[in-house]
Amino acid sequence: MADYNLISADSHFVEPPTMWAERIDHKFRDRAPKTVVGLDGRQGEWFVCENITPMAVAGFFGAGVPSGELKEHNKKGFDQAPKSVWDPAYRIADQDRDGVDAEVIYTSMGMPLFGLDDAELRFSCFRAFNDWATEYCSYDPKRLIPLGLITLEDIPSAVAELERVAARGMRGAMIWAEPPGDRPYSHPDYEPFWAAAQDLNMPLSLHILTARSGTGANPTSGNSFLLSLANLHHQIERSISVLVYGGVLEKFPRLKIVSAENDVGWMPYFMYRLDTVQHRLGSLGDMKLSMRASNYIKRQVYATFIADPVFVDSLHRYGPDNTMWSSDYPHTAATFPRSHEIVAKKLGNLPEDDLRKIVRDTAARVYGLA
Repeated sequence: MADYNLISADSHFVEPPTMWAERIDHKFRDRAPKTVVGLDGRQGEWFVCENITPMAVAGFFGAGVPSGELKEHNKKGFDQAPKSVWDPAYRIADQDRDGVDAEVIYTSMGMPLFGLDDAELRFSCFRAFNDWATEYCSYDPKRLIPLGLITLEDIPSAVAELERVAARGMRGAMIWAEPPGDRPYSHPDYEPFWAAAQDLNMPLSLHILTARSGTGANPTSGNSFLLSLANLHHQIERSISVLVYGGVLEKFPRLKIVSAENDVGWMPYFMYRLDTVQHRLGSLGDMKLSMRASNYIKRQVYATFIADPVFVDSLHRYGPDNTMWSSDYPHTAATFPRSHEIVAKKLGNLPEDDLRKIVRDTAARVYGLA
């Protein structure tokens, strides 16, 4: 790896707390997301908005903090965040420090907002974020690659916003990790949106902590929080199952779906499971697909990971053309500032062609990076 740098397929912004109120539609200013210091007597600064579960702001910038120090770290306020949060020049400097050429950048505070009950408020929050993120990344659009936020209650509005953010330079967008139970992704209402994403070549991401039902993880609930985190990838499995079995990926063969920050080790078994059910029981559900279920995933579904080496033994099934490394900077799980060291330790025994695809070339291809 000495002759090339990495590309992170999943890094994060940490939005300035005042950004939401400054940019949101005027009628929502009093309801805009914000942070509160000492919320309900708790230490630290907390991100809040109506019905969402409050989240400790410091958890969004815990990169490099040892595990034993996280409780104390999470008492910090936003004023102690790294300078890269405010200034993209410092972000580029941190990329250079970590041996990273580019980052595909997701929201932080926007993730829990997918669970807001008020769809109009959520749409306004997302539009405010999309404007801020594209302005931030305009500093160096070859190295700072923003992904937008799209909500899907009103499909014509969702299509219009996807077209708008694509014109502003975004390379993809986030949608619910799992949609409302009464409107799964196989519902025909979504088809104009799938068509637009396909035609615009905008990959759609299913990111951890972004289901319509909420993050699925309450940081104040102790062991229940840990249990929920351990099982969050099941939301993504259900969504991909619907996209495959519901014929979405067959009908829209150029649509790209990205499983983000859900790891990859489970994917080969999941593909086997989908194939087995399709082969043995598909006729019972009148399933009409022209390919094996796993082939749709290999053709159209990509997955990011941070430091998950489990998938390495199954690359023959779900390979380097679908798998993308991520640093998760500047979140707590981030490999920063030791990304090259960690990649070498976890993946150093892979053939060089496979390694380069996983840590660089596949992300460049998916997001159209030169």
